[in-house]
Amino acid sequence: MNICGLCEEQLEHGHLCPGCTLATLERLNRMPGLWRSLEDFLAPGSSASPVYGRTPMVEAPLPASEDALSLRAVGGIVGTLEDWYSAMRVDRGWARPVKDRPDGEGFAARVEAAARALVVNLEWMAAYWWPAGEFAKDMRRLEGEVLSIVDPRDPRERGRRFGYCVALNQDGEVCGAVLRLYEGETALTCRWCRYVYQPSEFLLLHHFQPDQTVA
Repeated sequence: MNICGLCEEQLEHGHLCPGCTLATLERLNRMPGLWRSLEDFLAPGSSASPVYGRTPMVEAPLPASEDALSLRAVGGIVGTLEDWYSAMRVDRGWARPVKDRPDGEGFAARVEAAARALVVNLEWMAAYWWPAGEFAKDMRRLEGEVLSIVDPRDPRERGRRFGYCVALNQDGEVCGAVLRLYEGETALTCRWCRYVYQPSEFLLLHHFQPDQTVA
């Protein structure tokens, strides 16, 4: 008699019960989207067009989320998925996969490729692979770490996404940080450069968004 490596339910055979196998499948399918969702919590870039900028208020900017940076880096989501895929391939007598180039664009493709490959092999893993329980726990941990950043339980901490900050910094570059309007607030404050948008400016802010939309 075996037990499920995730929920410890007794099994006649295999290493993951059907419910935990399905939950792990859903987590793997969500992993590329979870990886992309962390982008909002990185340091802003300067890719937006400098069409509506002014000098921001002089305050120290908030740092990017270190947890988000770690999860988006090589040792985070992409490394965890690829390491599990490599371990599974070794145990099946297959060659190790070749990793893509280590840049941001490559990471997104690698997360999708590794998650997809694990999905394809999940049925075999659940039935025959003894580390399947630890693998499922790791997928649950990864999802929990991402959600603790991008979707905290208190909605006041999340706020409504309102596009990108188009204020110019002191070097003449567009801030580019994600803007969020929090419960109880009327003005919109950029958490990076600290520029304050009054309600009368919201339509103009919307007009000058890089994609012409407010998310």
